[in-house]
Amino acid sequence: MKKDIIFPPVRGIQLAVVKTQADDLIWEVHIINNNDHHIEGVIVVSKGYGYAKENGEKQTTSTLRHLIEALPAKSSALIEPIDQAVLHLFNEYWVSYYINKQIYDKKFVFVPESITPDNLSYIPQLEQEGVLHG
Repeated sequence: MKKDIIFPPVRGIQLAVVKTQADDLIWEVHIINNNDHHIEGVIVVSKGYGYAKENGEKQTTSTLRHLIEALPAKSSALIEPIDQAVLHLFNEYWVSYYINKQIYDKKFVFVPESITPDNLSYIPQLEQEGVLHG
């Protein structure tokens, strides 16, 4: 049962959202492993939810699932592109991975309007500006 599984705290893992070089309307979501060890079997489930700006109606995006077989120490990987049209929503990324045979699990949520040019900071791991979480 899930209650019997031990989930140690996640350390050294961050998500970053950066603008693409090619298109101002598209951003990219990256996972960053700041640890001195690699992680394996990385599964990221992403979805967006909230309310439409125009009429206040409930709005959700598709749920997407991504697999990164291994992420070396002190490295990063692209998870997905994200369109500027959904930045007014809660953008949730549920990250699960293994170190040896131990599973780790954490939910990262970018709150509405947090991914904006006003919130950009330099992210050395990606060598560009973006919004860092975690």
